[in-house]
Amino acid sequence: MIVTIIGTGLIGGSLAITLKEKGVAERIIGVDQNQEHLQRALDLNIIDEGATLEEAMLRSDLVVLAIPVDAVLQALPGIMDKARPGQVIMDVGSTKEKILQLVAGHPHRGRFVAAHPMAGTEYSGPDAAVRNLFVHKTMVLCDVKNSDEDALEVVENMVDQLQMRTVYMNAEEHDLHTAYVSHISHITSFALALTVLKKEKESGRIFELASGGFESTVRLAKSSPDMWVPIFKHNRNNVLDVLEEHINQLQQMKTLLETEDYDTFYKLIQKSNKIRKILK
Repeated sequence: MIVTIIGTGLIGGSLAITLKEKGVAERIIGVDQNQEHLQRALDLNIIDEGATLEEAMLRSDLVVLAIPVDAVLQALPGIMDKARPGQVIMDVGSTKEKILQLVAGHPHRGRFVAAHPMAGTEYSGPDAAVRNLFVHKTMVLCDVKNSDEDALEVVENMVDQLQMRTVYMNAEEHDLHTAYVSHISHITSFALALTVLKKEKESGRIFELASGGFESTVRLAKSSPDMWVPIFKHNRNNVLDVLEEHINQLQQMKTLLETEDYDTFYKLIQKSNKIRKILK
């Protein structure tokens, strides 16, 4: 199978590495507007060749859009227009509702599979691509009833080769739950980084005193705004909903400290510890 990866960064590059190692792809074609990224992906042997989108579409069995959501929305209709019989197109974007609304009436809708690998790091670009990024992680496949059976089978087989588990959701459900478990984590991390940078004027002290707890909490603040602003934009309502609740929880903790109600604070932390039963 010849696979085209549009976007040779963390997700696209990591996917390319694994598909080649597993023998799923006999050849990987890279497409990227950033020519430096494309050349770097070639230098690192992440892809076998670079090409224009038009050239790649003519030769590929599977086309994967691993680009920010804004870019997916811009590029996908034209790619669907050019889809050949038997060709499979998938995206790996972090929001799904607007993408699926966009292609809902397209004559080649059946060739498209909407996917979201719940995996990643805070780094970006081809140098961020790593082996085994997807192992034992979750791949969400959305609105699969609207994908052709053979197209879905190609993607499901690929997910198995990546050693991921598959979860099926509709687009609305996906965007809601990713706001709760992924998007709020990132926006909180950005805010925490800004808070510390505002209050702690001596960067040397941050470096010297930052321990595992701070590092793990603020790690996501290293993530690219090119990726995350479109996610917040296109999942705005769900992010606002969970952000409002998060602010309420922070305000409650602030009030408890102001009133020195440590008994209630203790019970609140105890309540939060229930997350241990879910995340082990």
